[in-house]
Amino acid sequence: MFKRSEKVAEAIQKIVSELILRGLKDPRIGFVTITGVKMTDDLSVAQIYYSVIGSEADKKESQAGLKSAAGFIRKEVAGCLKLRHAPEIHFRFDDSLERANTIERLLRQIQEESHDPSDS
Repeated sequence: MFKRSEKVAEAIQKIVSELILRGLKDPRIGFVTITGVKMTDDLSVAQIYYSVIGSEADKKESQAGLKSAAGFIRKEVAGCLKLRHAPEIHFRFDDSLERANTIERLLRQIQEESHDPSDS
């Protein structure tokens, strides 16, 4: 059984993803993907996790653009979901994809070193 906060979080993820894709005109927001949303049980705060494809500068620009758009996004979310109180929106950079890529690269490197024929 899902808690209401999980259903609302899922709906917010869809809405925000769509807004970023079609509704936000801020040129600072680059290739941003919404990776998840966590809601407080009382639905007062939404932690929105995102990733960015690009350089460190692209990440900082996108972060500034998202922070700037948080009020607009909050209003849109409240309107779409018909919530009595709009949740506070906080954006958090999700570095799990970068960590996974680093781990994968390290494992591949270890595997290549263990199969190196020059060691024989």
